[in-house]
Amino acid sequence: MLEPETVSVSNPDQSDGVDSTLGDFHSRVRQASLDLIDGLAVEDTVAQSMPDTSPSKWHLAHTTWFFEQFVLGRDPAYRPFNTDWLYLFNSYYQSVGPMHARPQRGLLTRPTLAEVLAYRACVDECMGRLFEHGVDAELASLVILGLNHEQQHQELLLTDIKHLFSLNPLQPAYRERQPAEESSATPLEFINGREGIIEIGPVGDGFAFDCETPRHRTLLHGHALASRPVSNAEYAEFIREGGYRSPTLWMSEGWKTVCEQAWAHPLYWSDTLETEFTLAGVKPIDPHAPVSHVSFFEADAFARWAGMRLPTEAEWESAAQGLDAAKGNFIDSGLLHPLAASAGSGLQQMFGDVWEWTGSPYVSYPGYRAPGGALGEYNGKFMCGQYVLRGGSCVTPRGHVRASYRNFFTPADRWQFMGLRLGKDR
Repeated sequence: MLEPETVSVSNPDQSDGVDSTLGDFHSRVRQASLDLIDGLAVEDTVAQSMPDTSPSKWHLAHTTWFFEQFVLGRDPAYRPFNTDWLYLFNSYYQSVGPMHARPQRGLLTRPTLAEVLAYRACVDECMGRLFEHGVDAELASLVILGLNHEQQHQELLLTDIKHLFSLNPLQPAYRERQPAEESSATPLEFINGREGIIEIGPVGDGFAFDCETPRHRTLLHGHALASRPVSNAEYAEFIREGGYRSPTLWMSEGWKTVCEQAWAHPLYWSDTLETEFTLAGVKPIDPHAPVSHVSFFEADAFARWAGMRLPTEAEWESAAQGLDAAKGNFIDSGLLHPLAASAGSGLQQMFGDVWEWTGSPYVSYPGYRAPGGALGEYNGKFMCGQYVLRGGSCVTPRGHVRASYRNFFTPADRWQFMGLRLGKDR
């Protein structure tokens, strides 16, 4: 490889505010993934509950494949750990070769978990030697992309395990948690948003995914956002008043899904509307915590029932600008579940707890161009048939999100920690 220039980066995990080398950041993120499987049985890491989820073992291998493929593989002298695994653990990068079918990842009993962990250790050792020699700015940007990619998979690993465990008749707990303090209702208020021409998109030279760019101007009309996300109690009222039996509240495709899937409440709620399945097992529903695991269709129907609407992503981002994105209930708290809003004024829980559906389709910004090469497949090719969510969740790593961060899922998805905040015109 070319003689590189040593690069030091500011730690994207903002929680400690301390500058860190790229190697230190790499070590922390990679170890965090291993920590997530601590306590899981080998059998837990192999199973796949539905085509949209992946086994924990696959997440560990794929995030390693990413570094091997796009970082170490830049060196012509590098030899892959196992050439067959380049096929097994490719996700959707058509330009680098074929891949194993996503719905069949749960059939990969081999390689074993032990072999995947050895794969991670080998690739991490190679990355460590790379950091010892220093990396140039271009290579550093690929490493940072890979680490942010792994943080995304840390969240997916937890939501996929939750879905898997929920289907087990024993309803096992992923991890026990301390009993939460009794919560109280926080009044719902509406905060007027900015009006006129504003700018959205990443600010400064920190990391951002390509789909967040370019920063650009957009027009906001008069509007207001709710001070907090919709609570479980508020959503239960929607259910009791016949929300899932009223076709006029739903998008046509949403009503079709409700009927075909027999939806009657959020994913993981019991039919009694009293308990829900959590990563700590079955627990009573906290009426004041944000409702979670609702699809775009459900969020949109609730907003219609309430006589309001979902915010646009520009309205949401405008409101979030200037707020501390590291403050909130993230994976680092260890709770792994949304919490009720605390007493206070202004906008609350904009970051953490639940991803918030917006009414905006996931499309490109004016002037967007997908990056060249294989990494151009990371985001751009999914800009069809999906909606944007903002703010992160209780299983998002702290420091991973920012005001401009755009998550996206199809409108029927709901196995992520997805909730909603109401918006309205004024």
